[in-house]
Amino acid sequence: MFWSFIAYSFAGFLLETAFAWLTGGPPDRKGLLVLPLCPVYGAGACLILALTAPVRSDPPAAFILGALAATAAEYLAALYHQRALGVSFWNYDDLPGNLQGRVCLPFSLAWGVLSLGLVYWLHPLLAPWLTRIPAPVSWMALITLLADGLLTAALLRSTGDAASLRWYRR
Repeated sequence: MFWSFIAYSFAGFLLETAFAWLTGGPPDRKGLLVLPLCPVYGAGACLILALTAPVRSDPPAAFILGALAATAAEYLAALYHQRALGVSFWNYDDLPGNLQGRVCLPFSLAWGVLSLGLVYWLHPLLAPWLTRIPAPVSWMALITLLADGLLTAALLRSTGDAASLRWYRR
């Protein structure tokens, strides 16, 4: 699961960057200071894979469970960022079906669609490769991830500003 978390955190970073580019938004980092990862996507993907395992033969159920799993991960990540670190990376107050601005119906539906791609296409393609990564590489990656996570948390907590993670100058 560790390498699934890393792979899907990276995929989330790419998705966020593409979404910002397509919508004309700023290409803000929504994750870590150094590594190009969005951990909320990695956590959401791992939760999706775990929760949909019993219903893989039922795409509508996988859609619903995937949407709920990703929405839960997004809500908990927003809550953690706001309460523990004093920052907010997104606010859905202006979107329909939002819950405290942390999650909303349009993105929950999008997570459901993306979860189908994850469960039926991407994960079956990547999983065999991810299991081949040697343990020493995994340990080095874990140490690097933890160091970046601690550095990021300290920076966000001290500045109270998500913009401190920007990788570009305005």
